[in-house]
Amino acid sequence: MSKKEVLKEILEWIYCVLIAIVIAVLVKYFLCTPTVVQMDSMYPTLKQGDRLLLNRAVVTFKQELKRGQIITFEAPTKEKYSSMDEIDINNPIAQYDNNTNSLWKKFTYNVLEIGKRNYIKRVIGLPGEHIQIMDGKVYINGEVLEESYLDESVTTEATGLFYDIVVPENSLFVMGDHRSVSLDSRSFGCVPYSKIESRVAFRFWPLNKFGKVK
Repeated sequence: MSKKEVLKEILEWIYCVLIAIVIAVLVKYFLCTPTVVQMDSMYPTLKQGDRLLLNRAVVTFKQELKRGQIITFEAPTKEKYSSMDEIDINNPIAQYDNNTNSLWKKFTYNVLEIGKRNYIKRVIGLPGEHIQIMDGKVYINGEVLEESYLDESVTTEATGLFYDIVVPENSLFVMGDHRSVSLDSRSFGCVPYSKIESRVAFRFWPLNKFGKVK
């Protein structure tokens, strides 16, 4: 085989590898991606080490998210407030200051997710709903929210400042199932749609829990 033929074959292999990488990145960013549960905020529904498949198509095609679904989203820049003077209770949106100016930084942060932290929580409040947390329960528009997915011993306490709010448009109020340890909308406010990454589709590990996550 001549040097020219060898070079041509190498270039063809490089081309195939690059195409495969591009396809993999596009699928991961726009359609679906696997992930591993790192924290205990969704216990007992999800445990550390559980492996999940995330449905990113719900964001790509702007599908409606419903109460009770489990989603992932970019972690807010400021996760907890100590005083009511720090927040706008009439616009209780989580704060994000991760501004990326260059195209490369946007690509590495948003697509490759280098340096990005994501949270996984359950959708509780929808746009326009009045959320109140009192007496160990969640009230939506004055009615108690029935949460069959919670452990019987779990109570919901107002661990942050956002315990009596109206969910703004284009945002969601989210909480973890392990309410006593979960850092969520009670502490940092409602998550804007623009920061939502995906919806949990199903769990593929461990095998004895393989299937759709409720």
